[in-house]
Amino acid sequence: MQVTGIVTRLEAVLGDFVSTEVQIGVSLVVVVVALAAAGVVLPRLVDRSRQLTARLTRQRLGDRATEIADRIEDVVPLSLLFTTVVRLVQALLFVVMVVALLVVWGLVDVAWWLIGLLETALPALTKLIATVGLLIAGGLANNFLQDAISEFTSDTSHVTAHQEQILTRVGQVALLVALVVGVLSVWNIQIGGILVGAGFLGIVVGMAARQTLGSLIAGFVLMFSRPFEIGDWVAVGDNQGIVTKITIMNTHLRNFDGEHVVIPNDNVGEQAVINRSRDGKLRVHVEVGVDYEADPSRAAEIAREAVEEAQFVDGNPQPQVFPVEFGGSSVNLDVRFWISPPTPQKRWRATASVIDSVKARFDTESIAIPFPQRTVGYRTVDDDSVVDREATVESAD
Repeated sequence: MQVTGIVTRLEAVLGDFVSTEVQIGVSLVVVVVALAAAGVVLPRLVDRSRQLTARLTRQRLGDRATEIADRIEDVVPLSLLFTTVVRLVQALLFVVMVVALLVVWGLVDVAWWLIGLLETALPALTKLIATVGLLIAGGLANNFLQDAISEFTSDTSHVTAHQEQILTRVGQVALLVALVVGVLSVWNIQIGGILVGAGFLGIVVGMAARQTLGSLIAGFVLMFSRPFEIGDWVAVGDNQGIVTKITIMNTHLRNFDGEHVVIPNDNVGEQAVINRSRDGKLRVHVEVGVDYEADPSRAAEIAREAVEEAQFVDGNPQPQVFPVEFGGSSVNLDVRFWISPPTPQKRWRATASVIDSVKARFDTESIAIPFPQRTVGYRTVDDDSVVDREATVESAD
């Protein structure tokens, strides 16, 4: 090996020096050279190299160089990185100095033992340095990934915040897998057995956590199907409210009583989802009955005019009123009007305003809004009928 050849040559050259004075002189020279190289030359060389690299990078990349340096600083401080490199080289120079001194003073066996120790530790040290480099590269790649996804989603309105979050997490998982495989490859660890064990473990976990995995898969389906977004007013099965958060596993709603409802994503995928915010408009129905003696067409026209005068009602599309059925006490009219943007508060306020306006106009136009009534009558029964009925009851007994 190269190190062995250097030591052998150094031993042959110094074999002629037998006097202690010469050994002391050579030792002083070795110590001075090593200290000068480690304490003066090396720091200046690294500093000059750093300045030269920064200058060349700025010339070629411009402002991009500062951005790259800032991203590296977010992962690991550059000063710490350069200091670590200097300390490693200084440690190597110190070891070389010790080996040289051992050879000068005739302790060749000890020098050989130290060299053997270094040859044993050097591969592990190299792997450790490569591992640290991979971790730093992984951190930089994670920052670039987040910035790239954020920049991509900011230029389009077709990607929601939930989809951006999912894309980021998927990219980070893929990056983590690649980083783990790289580290295992550096340390010469066979990943075949690990993959087999992971596959078996995945089967066991999949069988034990079917519902959790179902929610996880449903979360990805929701990301691409986009039935609703954060802030939408939705109804999922029997639950209704405003979407406050969408995660991989669950969908969070806040209902109109101020309660927070958490629905597993697999339940969301299995139920009908009504999104009242998607189109930016919502039609509201209010039913009102008029007396059978009133003219339904005239009542419908008056109700329509009253709705147009109500607050919180959109004029486009225009409100509509239709007779829809014969009720037990009235002819029922279906009052239809639109609101935008569709929110629960606006629907309640618009409904209240429409009811007040229609009631006021009907009172003005003398159109009655009937309520259920029941007519109670009776009939007289003669004595013979009573006797016959009692006889019938006795015969039945």
